[in-house]
Amino acid sequence: MKTRWCIPWLVAAAAVLLLLAAGVAVPQAGSDDGAIKLIVRADDIGSSHTANLACIQSYREGIARSVEVMAPCPWFNEAAQMLRENPGYDVGVHLTLTSEWANYKWGPLTQGPSLVDANGHFFPMTSQRADFPPNTGFLESKWRIEEVEKELRAQIELAKRMIPQVSHLSSHMGTPTCTPELRALVQRLSKEYKLPIDTPGARHLRWAADSKATVEQREAALVKALEELQPGVWILVEHPGLDTEEMRAIGHKGYWEVASHRDAVTKAFTSAKVKEVIEKRGIQLVSYGDIWSY
Repeated sequence: MKTRWCIPWLVAAAAVLLLLAAGVAVPQAGSDDGAIKLIVRADDIGSSHTANLACIQSYREGIARSVEVMAPCPWFNEAAQMLRENPGYDVGVHLTLTSEWANYKWGPLTQGPSLVDANGHFFPMTSQRADFPPNTGFLESKWRIEEVEKELRAQIELAKRMIPQVSHLSSHMGTPTCTPELRALVQRLSKEYKLPIDTPGARHLRWAADSKATVEQREAALVKALEELQPGVWILVEHPGLDTEEMRAIGHKGYWEVASHRDAVTKAFTSAKVKEVIEKRGIQLVSYGDIWSY
């Protein structure tokens, strides 16, 4: 079952009311007159050694201020060590119920038979894609909510135990929040662990560059997007990587240019031109931890 929201402002309002009812603080997006606040979020640290290197580079040499860690993935331990060595890097638990790549897989931290395919891996996609083999969609897998809860708790608790600066939750591929029942579960976990999942009032910054854009095209697109940014709180989400042999082996049908795409993201995040426009316009680089307070 897919949930479709037809009226975005009603969704935002409902999210705010849910958070207030849960006792979770709501950020005051755009509360400073004329201020432009930008959360640059680097997704998928822990998913590969290359992603780990690129996410750290995007913070140390670039504009990323928040990073999303995937606790079930094989390179999580290295990611946790790197993040402990960079305590100023704001960390979100990237709740994970899918394993999307064709030749590289991971599965749950817990015993969850309804969450895995015949090989014991998470399903590749949130819902069944017509161009994918049958039985590769999470939503069609007859998942059990109690197994989802046990797994998401394990991911949150492992990340909190290993990484002191965990401040929030996020949703890998949107899967953990893709139905009302799942969304309610994650909201409950958010309240219990005091880790927000939403930033009501914040807007997502889109930059006009697809996965096949060159380094130069992606950098130029980000510069243009930043030059046009209006006052308020904005979130820019991307996936840093590097053009390595490891990342060249990662991909799936319809998306095999992972290495070149994500290498271009890292180069844009660390670009002198990008940093120059941020400084010139007085854009404040902030993290989720900066926006939220309890």
